[in-house]
Amino acid sequence: MKRIARQNGFSLLEVIAAIAVLAIAFAALMQVAGSSMSLTARANERTQAALRARSLLDGAFVMDPIREGDSEGRIDDTYRWRMNVSRYQVPGARPVPDGAMAAAVIYRIDLDVMWGPEGSERHARFSTLRMGGSGQEGQP
Repeated sequence: MKRIARQNGFSLLEVIAAIAVLAIAFAALMQVAGSSMSLTARANERTQAALRARSLLDGAFVMDPIREGDSEGRIDDTYRWRMNVSRYQVPGARPVPDGAMAAAVIYRIDLDVMWGPEGSERHARFSTLRMGGSGQEGQP
């Protein structure tokens, strides 16, 4: 009787299955890498918006008196801003009567920084309080 020699190694089906598993794993890793790059780009955009907002808020009303109202503008080709200045009433404090001079007035400055194309525009909001002079400075 003749013995059939058994060959050692992988069958074609096992090799195909191994390649399919590797392809699925590689596709999942590429998806994660793509998402990571997208998140990094968004974080960079938000960081740039925060830096520009800080620059605007630090420079706002340094040379000029604080005026209540809205203003807006462009920082560069990518970022736009909108600022609202209003009197801030300290919670629990009595309001200063009309016509009376206050030693100092606290103003709330809200700054919106926007970027991105219309329709999928992103924005970040920053708020701060700023001490102004007498209550009459912001009046026209």
